[in-house]
Amino acid sequence: MDEHTRDPTVGPPKGDPEGWRADRAATADDERAEGPASGQWEHATCRRAVVHGVRLYNTGKYHASHDCFEDEWYNYGRGNTESKFCHGMVQVAAGAYKHFDFHDDAGMRSLFRTALDYFRGVPRDFYGVDLLDVRTTLTNALDDPTALHGWAIRLDGESPEARPEDVAYAAALD
Repeated sequence: MDEHTRDPTVGPPKGDPEGWRADRAATADDERAEGPASGQWEHATCRRAVVHGVRLYNTGKYHASHDCFEDEWYNYGRGNTESKFCHGMVQVAAGAYKHFDFHDDAGMRSLFRTALDYFRGVPRDFYGVDLLDVRTTLTNALDDPTALHGWAIRLDGESPEARPEDVAYAAALD
């Protein structure tokens, strides 16, 4: 874990997605209040960005979602899984923004193809995101953009929507 990707306020997931290290003891500065401190995220700031970004996406705030993933993507160099995942999610949010806000399906398709390239080799359940479902939906949207209508990104088995803290998080990135 890199120092710049730590955040002791980020709690555990539901389940055991890639990125969660259940076998690692949480650090002494872990602020989670429930139960004994056990487990930690490999990169907690990645999980934080994922939670905010997914919620914002699911509420139709695609530009803000993009910003969450883009800001976190800058924490990583090239070639590692976190970088590929975050960069792919940037493309997902940007593609949805093109489709819904600008009715630019050619632009959406280009961004989705790039996202699918970035997602190669990224585990199916990465930092709680059901990436298999994301890949399937993007692939379907290449042929039929209405596949995006009513679709929500699954996180920890749910489709969470934005809360005021998600909007505040994205606004603070500017």
